[in-house]
Amino acid sequence: MIELKTAYDAVIIGGGLSGLTASIYLAKAGLRVLLVEKSNRLGGRALTVKKKGAYLNLGVHAFYQDGVGEEVLKELDLKLKGANPPPSVAAIWNNKVFPLPTGPVQLMTSKLFSFTGKIELARFMMKLAKIDTTKLERVTFREWAEKEVQDPMIRHVIYSICRTNTFVPHPELLIASIAVKQLQRTFGGKAFYIEKGWVNLVDALKQKAEQASVTIVTGRSVVGIVPDKAGLRVSFTDGESLVISSVIVAAGLGDACKLVKDANQNLLSNWKEQAHTIKAACLDLVLHRLPNPSASFIAGFWLDAPIFYNNPTSVASHNDDGDSVVIHMIKQLGENPSYPKEDEQHLEQALDLMQPGWREVEATRQFLPNITVAHDFASIDKNGIYPGPEVPEIPGLYVAGDWTGHVGETLVDAVLAGARRAAQAVIRQHKGMNGSDM
Repeated sequence: MIELKTAYDAVIIGGGLSGLTASIYLAKAGLRVLLVEKSNRLGGRALTVKKKGAYLNLGVHAFYQDGVGEEVLKELDLKLKGANPPPSVAAIWNNKVFPLPTGPVQLMTSKLFSFTGKIELARFMMKLAKIDTTKLERVTFREWAEKEVQDPMIRHVIYSICRTNTFVPHPELLIASIAVKQLQRTFGGKAFYIEKGWVNLVDALKQKAEQASVTIVTGRSVVGIVPDKAGLRVSFTDGESLVISSVIVAAGLGDACKLVKDANQNLLSNWKEQAHTIKAACLDLVLHRLPNPSASFIAGFWLDAPIFYNNPTSVASHNDDGDSVVIHMIKQLGENPSYPKEDEQHLEQALDLMQPGWREVEATRQFLPNITVAHDFASIDKNGIYPGPEVPEIPGLYVAGDWTGHVGETLVDAVLAGARRAAQAVIRQHKGMNGSDM
């Protein structure tokens, strides 16, 4: 049980990457912090489950280096254990698998591109790393790609890669600076796979939080946040409550709206209406071995379907015995209703192309039919105005999560950057209350 008589300076609701990160910043600034997680385990969507000795994330998870996420981890003195994958990627077109060229020899022998396409792709690859992405913050990815790339097949490849390394299926909404930066990171070898899944990152953040004296409580739910004359009243399912000066809701946008009283009368409701939630069906498989070792691609992109293949064990261990293979298959879902059984079969059939015979070596699986990949992203229609960290109508209330990302932030970058912004806002609040530096 929470010691409600204990005096806390801030409460964080949500024990995922965002909540844990914010808690460490606050505690290091000298604040007394309570972090509350409704489930019995920390991690949120960075949760890792263990099956048949293998570690499975909730779908594909890759950390991209050379961004604000890595900057935050350095500030927290955290170093990830894992590896960068080799440039071994396949493109699937018309039910055929084509290795994507990673050098001049592979490019010239590729059957995926025409001769003129090969020339254009070579030129594109040479100039990609030199593009100044800060000049692309006011155009969409589609506008940029249609202008810069003439060959239709190259555009197919670029759209497919960005659909998987940002998880955003809307090139007409995705800001070009984000997409191009992710292309630079992908082709620059900045994708990073964490040993044994994201549980290692969650555990490292938890350890840092505990060392900084953060009080962490799991298995207890918050049911309401109401303004009080002394601050904000946070109520729990058992009827207990506490009044606190600062609260960070480090959860999904929908959860934030449910927790805050009269959310429809503040910016939370506007943020929810404007959000572009991204959903996916994820099939995670543990195989006794790779049935087709010659096709040991780290990733596969379907050019004519919103499907993505990933084999993290080709670069980083995801098991205890060192023998089994973890495969992730993802199908991005659109606005229409999903059909889980059909989606699972679709992913199985797609894997038949990459690894025929996989059914004979399957050890176990995890199917997530309708998982939220991202609650929102920094889209062009936000015109540079992004959610949080303050909720202006409710002093002392702050928000963090992937949906609070800004231009240049996507995926985990958005999560970690949003957590840091929320923590910094709380720290400023307490400096103002105390009238001195903390």
